[in-house]
Amino acid sequence: MIRLSGIEKRFSGNTVLKGVDLVVAKGAVTALIGPSGSGKSTLLRCANLLEIPERGTVELGDVSLTFGETRRPSQTDILKLRRRTGMIFQNFQLFPHRRVVENVMEGLVTVQKWPKERARARAMELLTKVGMAEKAEAWPATLSGGQQQRVAIARALAPSPALILCDEPTSALDPELATEVVDTLRSLAAEGATMLMATHDLRLARSVAQHVAFLEGGEIVEHGAPDQLFGAPQEPRTQRFIQSLGA
Repeated sequence: MIRLSGIEKRFSGNTVLKGVDLVVAKGAVTALIGPSGSGKSTLLRCANLLEIPERGTVELGDVSLTFGETRRPSQTDILKLRRRTGMIFQNFQLFPHRRVVENVMEGLVTVQKWPKERARARAMELLTKVGMAEKAEAWPATLSGGQQQRVAIARALAPSPALILCDEPTSALDPELATEVVDTLRSLAAEGATMLMATHDLRLARSVAQHVAFLEGGEIVEHGAPDQLFGAPQEPRTQRFIQSLGA
């Protein structure tokens, strides 16, 4: 389980998150939706401390870190929490000078110090899972966007993270390629992966998530099951947002 409590974040005096509380249950998928600038990607990045909150507490399993004006955890503690997460970025972030299998192996070899043979076996297992085993020796530049994102998913899964974070995983893809990624994430969800995703793709949120939170102005306005939030939102701001997307 991950619990975010009272998360506040500012950039250049602008408050982006205003005391946000969120719980992601183990084995469940939570989707963050909302207009651009609502704070959903920042909240996602606070979950693995790529962004450091001004205030609040981040709990992941037995690791709990609290931030405040006079309180900041050590870099060692921050890295301890961060290493329990895997991150899937909007623009794939593959190493162009590494082959597909080497991209998946990289963190295992350089960070976790796995032997290359063991890391390669793990990488091939995951490339098979995401339907990319036949491209193991390919260069990223030869792959479609959907294929690159599936490799990025395999890379995020490599260290068996407790939490997978997805930052707009389909927004850089056309609809056909996005379907490949949605199907892959749906399979992971069915296997019980714990995921928190920020997305504009309501198809992804509806088909993969068990819980959806709508953010606006740095606050969670409404949250609930996808059918409830998309079918019968209670808050006027949520209703306007859903209607604007034709959902």
